[in-house]
Amino acid sequence: MAGLPIDIAVLWAFIIAFAVFMYIVMDGFDLGLGMLFPMFPKKEDRDVMMNSIAPVWDGNETWLVLGGGGLMAAFPLAFAVVMPAIYTPIIAMLIGLIFRGVAFEFRWRTQSERNRWDVAFAGGSLLAALAQGVALGAILQGIHVEGRHYAGGWWDWLTPFSILTGCAVVAGYGLLGATWLVMKTTGELREHAYRLSWWLLVATLIAIVAVSLATPFLQADYWRRWFEWPNILFTAPIPIAVAAITLLLLKSLANKQDYRPFVLSLVLFAITYAGLGVSMFPYIVPQSITIWQAAAPANSLSFMLVGVAILVPIILAYTAWAYWVFRGKVDPSSGYH
Repeated sequence: MAGLPIDIAVLWAFIIAFAVFMYIVMDGFDLGLGMLFPMFPKKEDRDVMMNSIAPVWDGNETWLVLGGGGLMAAFPLAFAVVMPAIYTPIIAMLIGLIFRGVAFEFRWRTQSERNRWDVAFAGGSLLAALAQGVALGAILQGIHVEGRHYAGGWWDWLTPFSILTGCAVVAGYGLLGATWLVMKTTGELREHAYRLSWWLLVATLIAIVAVSLATPFLQADYWRRWFEWPNILFTAPIPIAVAAITLLLLKSLANKQDYRPFVLSLVLFAITYAGLGVSMFPYIVPQSITIWQAAAPANSLSFMLVGVAILVPIILAYTAWAYWVFRGKVDPSSGYH
């Protein structure tokens, strides 16, 4: 866009990327916890699991609103092109989030139908996680654009690659949920969460490798960016970092540490997210629309930046305060009712 300062457009891209990442890691562990519900059939265990996220789960979704709203305001062209391409998985995600939100409240209000609400909570969590991964794959594989409009079909989002990324996100969220339980619970529940963490880490690593091997074949630019010289000098540290964090994560699980597995799982997500940024930048719609082509006028970006500069620190502050107040292990005898 002529006359648009490059720095402010890129700054907004990083703001939105940060908001999306915060949503992924913060809502990811409670979606993962919901998906693990069938693995914990005891009512007492499920109550403790719910209580572990009760103080924070709804606040985590603040970042989803910021990411989606920021994309619409700062990059309206990208929003107008991307949304029609992924309407179906986005609607599925919202339906899943609604199911799990309603189930979270109603399971405490009834005894006779609690199992039904538990199924709704687990099913909604699975649907939301799977839909997010499918939407990611649909964007990463490329969107058919003609002029300034989406020109693809209704089912373009559904491909083997998008299903692969959907399964990868499900596995990754499951790992976050299991390591969260390791950090927040005690006794047999914690031991079972440890066992699940091993399996979910293996599934997550398989998914990371599969997606990493498939992505360069989607677009010629992806291949050049990751494997051609001298680009490989800058991209090689990412898989090396994934391997290093994996070894540390395996060690922390073997030593049955409380906090380190969850923290290292977050770091693993951050590294893979950085790899996604390496693949896409500077495109906001891969291989079709760049950050600068999609950006709103410079005056609008500057005006909104003032609001974000005030809003984001407030969100970070109250989020940090909530997690600090409710730190430590969950007391099975008390909690959300």
